[in-house]
Amino acid sequence: MEMKDLIAYIAKALVDHPEAVEVLEVEGEQTSVIELKVAKDDLGKVIGKQGRTARAMRTILSAASTKIRKRAVLEIIE
Repeated sequence: MEMKDLIAYIAKALVDHPEAVEVLEVEGEQTSVIELKVAKDDLGKVIGKQGRTARAMRTILSAASTKIRKRAVLEIIE
């Protein structure tokens, strides 16, 4: 499973409009940036109270990317 597939799976499970979830991966040599876009009214569900859900998604991503020895960063785009 790729990192962007992992984030898409988690995000689609959280939101009310899973068809609006877009995940784009920008790969560099050492780091890949994963950009997550969701519907405007689902933004709060993905971020969570005080950013807890977003932090949890970043932690999962970090653990999964450590396994493949590549750094990954999650950016939630409004």
